[in-house]
Amino acid sequence: MSLSTTDHLPTSSHRLAVVSPPAGMALQAVPAWAAARRQATGDAICVAGVVTADRPLHWLETAYARGWVLLDTPISLDGASLQAAFAAQRARGFVDADAALLALADATSAAGTINTLPRLSWGEAPDFPALEAADPANAHGTTTIHTANAATHNPRRLDLYAIVDSAERLQAVLGAGIKTVQVRIKRPATPDAEWEASLRDQLARSIAAAEAAGAELFVNDHAQLAAELGARAIHLGQEDLQALGDEGRARLVASGLALGVSSHSVWELCRARALPLRYIACGPVWATTTKDMPWVPQGLDNLAWWCRHAGAPVVAIGGILEPSQVEQVAACGADGVCLVRGLGDDPAATLPAYAAALQRGREAAGRAPAAGGSGSGLGPGVDGALHASLPA
Repeated sequence: MSLSTTDHLPTSSHRLAVVSPPAGMALQAVPAWAAARRQATGDAICVAGVVTADRPLHWLETAYARGWVLLDTPISLDGASLQAAFAAQRARGFVDADAALLALADATSAAGTINTLPRLSWGEAPDFPALEAADPANAHGTTTIHTANAATHNPRRLDLYAIVDSAERLQAVLGAGIKTVQVRIKRPATPDAEWEASLRDQLARSIAAAEAAGAELFVNDHAQLAAELGARAIHLGQEDLQALGDEGRARLVASGLALGVSSHSVWELCRARALPLRYIACGPVWATTTKDMPWVPQGLDNLAWWCRHAGAPVVAIGGILEPSQVEQVAACGADGVCLVRGLGDDPAATLPAYAAALQRGREAAGRAPAAGGSGSGLGPGVDGALHASLPA
């Protein structure tokens, strides 16, 4: 769903109904049945224990997100416990989708399994391409898959990650020594032939420059053109990925392009985890004027939580303007740190301070004790510092 402003945010359900589908109901009929039930009752709906040929699934129907939920380790869900955990998360301010997914994650730790976030499908088909990309033979998605996402395409650290809006700016940051770059050229409401030609030229020159510099370049959006021009990686927002549909996402995965995905909430993080990822972006860490968004700034606590539980490299983005902020997010465990305005007009002059701050943060992260343990929950308790990223 689109969340561009706070003007029209959905109303979250205050109760979670944990139900079983009618006997004999086909898998394809469950989403519509759950949607009708939510419409009639106003409850968030978890259709638990829908058994498929290779793994048990659960359908989630909420105001903010809907999809098939896959737990990396299959467990039997206790309805009363799940409802109580959902209520506790709603009381902490989480919207219904986040509250339900955190409750499901806590159910896995309560069962004594390794503590991982669920995966949430993008549509009504129970597709989880991350599983096949990590281990085609592992149909049940056990915890070995959780760590495989992180190195799907490239094991190098992303480090300082510049976001630019032109091939000229890209040349400047490459010349300064940046090795991870995103070119973000937004499509106007009514693009004409001249704009399309300019876009092609800008992307072609950016791809060539990054290749020559040995840098990793992510093209924001424009996936088809990026692939045609020989790009190796793209970055997409959640709305862009949702708009592709099941077939479009399948083509994207099959293309072999490395994929970076934005995330701002627990449900977006769980949905991103359904795909094979180069990284997951967490933001905005601090308030930003670059984009008009409804999200509450994540802060360092949420960023550290993302880094512990995403199962892929995490990139910090949003409001990072000073070297001290780079040091802080690196100390949280961020694999990459996005700089949009922070590099200023002369990246070669500003980069050394940022690079030194990144190194100090990395050293601090290496000295920090490991967070949590095999029995720690994903909600309150050890990870209780996580806060809601939307008004409830």
